[in-house]
Amino acid sequence: MTVVLKPRMTEKTYALALTNNTYVFDVVGDSNKVEIAKLVQERYSVTPENVRIAIIKGKSKRSYKKGGRFLTGKRNDTKKAYVRIKDGESLPFFADIQAQEEKEKKAEEKAAKKAKKEGKK
Repeated sequence: MTVVLKPRMTEKTYALALTNNTYVFDVVGDSNKVEIAKLVQERYSVTPENVRIAIIKGKSKRSYKKGGRFLTGKRNDTKKAYVRIKDGESLPFFADIQAQEEKEKKAEEKAAKKAKKEGKK
């Protein structure tokens, strides 16, 4: 059986990664915690401490057709795995975002320093 790990890249998961060292993955519906932990350890060379799973039920949707008729359907259920890894370890998903934030912070500091220097003159 193959377990697919697809990282979720949202603001909420970014905050979880920074504060709790927890990363969120979309996984296949029939995977379990042990398989997910082994796959994360093999693929990313980190030590998972805890794996939690959440099943998100698909929403009902309605679309209208020509003539006033409508069709109803349901989105597929999804399964998310919350994997907390050992302190001091990290995954490279948000490395670009962190680099961009550091770059912006340095630019702000430089602008503030320049403004302070201009104010003295």
